[in-house]
Amino acid sequence: MSESPSLENLEQQLRGERGRVDVAVHNFSVRELVRMIADEELNASPSYQRKFRWTETDESLFVESVFLGLPIPPIFVATNVGFQWEVVDGLQRLSTLAHFLARDADESGMVDRDEPLRLRGLEKLTELNGCTFSELPKNLQVYFGRQPLQVTSLTDKSDLQARFDVFERLNRGGIQLTAQEVRACVYQGRFNEFIDDLSTDSRLGDILKLQKVRQDDGTRAEQVLKFFAYKNHKDEFDGKVETFLNKYMQVAGHDFNYTTERDVFDKALGALHSICDGKPFLRKQTPVTPLVQFEACLVAAGQLVEEGTPFAQVSPDWLEDAELRASTGAGTNTRSMLRRRLKRAKELLSGAA
Repeated sequence: MSESPSLENLEQQLRGERGRVDVAVHNFSVRELVRMIADEELNASPSYQRKFRWTETDESLFVESVFLGLPIPPIFVATNVGFQWEVVDGLQRLSTLAHFLARDADESGMVDRDEPLRLRGLEKLTELNGCTFSELPKNLQVYFGRQPLQVTSLTDKSDLQARFDVFERLNRGGIQLTAQEVRACVYQGRFNEFIDDLSTDSRLGDILKLQKVRQDDGTRAEQVLKFFAYKNHKDEFDGKVETFLNKYMQVAGHDFNYTTERDVFDKALGALHSICDGKPFLRKQTPVTPLVQFEACLVAAGQLVEEGTPFAQVSPDWLEDAELRASTGAGTNTRSMLRRRLKRAKELLSGAA
């Protein structure tokens, strides 16, 4: 049996972890929240959020719940640069409120709807079926607009890794973000915008073939991040990919040569695109790109660019190379395996194999 945890050590650990997170709780009226969205104080459609997907029946039932004063889960937001709040959890609820209070097509467009919400399918307040907000009696408009909702904000005082952890735990509860989508929110700034911009390069789209569900989930941006992280900080890699990439996002956010690094990425991607003849990076009988093998080859290409080593003509079946495959399969996320696959990829791309 394991020993019981030390109460003193546990309390010390708990205080340390709690000190990394700073939250505040607020109550806002429905009308105030909608105004904040319109004035861009509250970003209800950040890039990592899924689009507004509730049906009008879903929206109507939520509006009815607000009218009835039923318990509504808190809306969770994060404070970013400029003190703007960004929605982490609660997009569908906030979008519904904005849709219902919209007076015309222009205001409905704020949440990608063509016209104001007309209530339907209400089970309790059946007299409201068929009504828009503007068609309600004035006293009901005032009543609804004053209904309070709780907002919990993760403040800008919180440790960045703690912010990542909070986003991930909320993600498990329903918003289903990938690690890179969470990073895009937590580690905002010039470097994040830089890798996002590079991820839209058409050459990357040509050779990186992804499953349909992964085409818009930050996977391309994560491949760009891995290129710089493994190329520049591979000696810091300890096998924990997520933590390693988070740390590099922080490092690059403070110290990064954008001009030089953009040039290296451009040349490395161009070389790999040429070697693949502009076709998807695929092994035989594989429908999608093997990502670990792909990132190793792209990073190796970047290393050759920095060394000034010319690229060689590769054999037609170079992606089937036994050594490269052995160092990129399951269970190869170790520092030694990273070095091994980068070494082999460089040998293949430079003709030294």
